[in-house]
Amino acid sequence: MRNKKIVECVPNFSEGRDENIINAIADAIRNTAGCTLLDIDPGKSTNRTVYTFVGEPKAVVEGALNAARVAKKLIDMRKHKGEHPRIGALDVCPFVPVANVSMEECVECSKEFGKRLAEELSVPVYLYEFAQPLEYRKKLPQIREGEYEGLPEKIKKPEWKPDFGPAEFVPEWGATVTGARFFLIAYNVNIIGTKEQAHRIALNIREAGRGPEQPGLFKEVKAIGWWVEEYNLAQVSINLTNYKITPPHVVYEEIKRQAKELKVGVVGSELVGLIPLEAMLMAANYYIETEDLFILDEDQKIKLVIDRLGLNSITKFNPQKKIIEYMIEEEPNEPLARSSVRDFILQIAARTPAPGGGSASAAIAAIGSALGCMVAQLTYGVRKFEHLTDELRKVIPPLYFKTKELISMIDADASAFNEYMEALRLPKNTPEEIEQRQKAMQDALKKAIQVPLSTMKIANECWEPLKAVARIGNIASKSDVEVGAKALETGIWGAYRNVLINLPSIKDECFKEKIEKEAKEIVEIAFKMCIEIINIINERNN
Repeated sequence: MRNKKIVECVPNFSEGRDENIINAIADAIRNTAGCTLLDIDPGKSTNRTVYTFVGEPKAVVEGALNAARVAKKLIDMRKHKGEHPRIGALDVCPFVPVANVSMEECVECSKEFGKRLAEELSVPVYLYEFAQPLEYRKKLPQIREGEYEGLPEKIKKPEWKPDFGPAEFVPEWGATVTGARFFLIAYNVNIIGTKEQAHRIALNIREAGRGPEQPGLFKEVKAIGWWVEEYNLAQVSINLTNYKITPPHVVYEEIKRQAKELKVGVVGSELVGLIPLEAMLMAANYYIETEDLFILDEDQKIKLVIDRLGLNSITKFNPQKKIIEYMIEEEPNEPLARSSVRDFILQIAARTPAPGGGSASAAIAAIGSALGCMVAQLTYGVRKFEHLTDELRKVIPPLYFKTKELISMIDADASAFNEYMEALRLPKNTPEEIEQRQKAMQDALKKAIQVPLSTMKIANECWEPLKAVARIGNIASKSDVEVGAKALETGIWGAYRNVLINLPSIKDECFKEKIEKEAKEIVEIAFKMCIEIINIINERNN
């Protein structure tokens, strides 16, 4: 799931009062395959509803189009009144990169959406932000100037010809603006002081500062100070328009510094809406580095950030509800690795070819690296071993993360075998079918070889840290290190045998030669390193 491409789409529709229309649009998004609707935020005075949903690039484009189709039937801009600036029924529809996706990909999403929307509904569409090359029409306020009421005259001007669709006024719709922008984090820092003091800090930190002659400290930051009656405190209210340039923790620490100079208190902060996991981990890494902490577990990193930023100060911060990736995270598709030890072994014992030796070898290798990690962690933090702290901090992370990688190879090996079996079942009635079947079988065989080879490569990277554990780890865990070394070697040897058994069927001689050489080198290293590690720990007296 963590490698999945995630795009956020935030369409703003000009309807915030009629629940039937609001719900119909929500259902159109919710019922789109691959889309997860995260939030619906209607406003009666603005007569506007903001929807937030996520999915892979193609899915979010379909979700936005499905929502627009419903809006075309139900919203009539000729009857619309509201406080918020607007230009159309679907007023603005930005696409935002969240995870494993580039801004360029989001630009393509917006262009595909704009083109299809214009063609299907015969409405004018403008591009903005990163999707718009023309500076004079790049910002939303530039395009919205004159609003819906001024659109009939504005759209006739050559410089305001839509990027897609007709250059003519469509009374019931108006126009739509779409594009790509960075993720916006709405973030408030709590001040035990006055509104004026909060605003003074806001002027100092925001990019616009106090004007062209007095710019603020941080790029991509908008901020104001205000008083929140229900909380009985002031806040510096901030929009972070590019958290990769200015992340929340940097702003928070600066506000703490300035508040101290003003002799006012900072009592935590609150996140309005959602935040990408990357922004939280950036903060975690900052505090880990500045405080010289040693934390590997992601859950513990998130807890650290919640504490350091005081995110529980107003309402309880629930990571599962506030971090985008956690909201849509699916269970990993690893039925073997997620099964109990008993069930996994019984599945190997069953009358089925998979899971077999490849999955077993990955599991055995993972146990080997895990034992090394265990001994290192049992040594770390113990008073008598404090002089080894720096060295242990170097060896624990590779063993910890390589163990997790090896666990993932358990299911990968079974999956590769199943793909080969599927290729065997392909029809072979015509010359074309025979050719396609042969190609599919060769491709599947190569994968069935590369997966155990990957297991060997991952396990091979564990030898040096495991050797360090043998040298400095708590001697009371001597047998654990010995079992770890032998398990790691056995796992590599088992994966090697799974590489060799499939090589004779490969027709690509260059591929065969390269793989055989590489695998043989790793298995020879494993044999030597296992002996060396067992000798190291057996030669120690304490």
